[in-house]
Amino acid sequence: MENAFVKIASFQYSSEAIIIKGRLEAEGIEVFMKDNNTIDTDPLVSNAIGGVKLLVRLEDKERATEVLQDVSRYSLDDQGMPLTCPKCSSHEIELGTTIKDIKSLFAFLFTFIAVALPFYTKYKYRCNNCGNEFNIE
Repeated sequence: MENAFVKIASFQYSSEAIIIKGRLEAEGIEVFMKDNNTIDTDPLVSNAIGGVKLLVRLEDKERATEVLQDVSRYSLDDQGMPLTCPKCSSHEIELGTTIKDIKSLFAFLFTFIAVALPFYTKYKYRCNNCGNEFNIE
């Protein structure tokens, strides 16, 4: 079973996956990316197909998981401390884009139709534990 692979992480964009791939390869772990070309071609399908997947050999899974735990993917404040959700006190906070107001919606639709890069993006922090979205004052 030397060709058995296991998924250790998935990312919305290939740029995020490449950073983690580099870290794992620096530790001597062979890493394969799946669906990165599809998402690079059409980033809007990322959520539909589950993002860019990082795969490692089955025998490297434990070591790769340890390396991933060392690399925090959650947001930190200006002092390097983990952000805390104001609702549930979890530290599993990620920064993401949101299309909830009319200005964001029109900007998204215009850039989608014009096949251009977005010119207006609104960012919010989102708790992975409770789903609460908030801004930092």
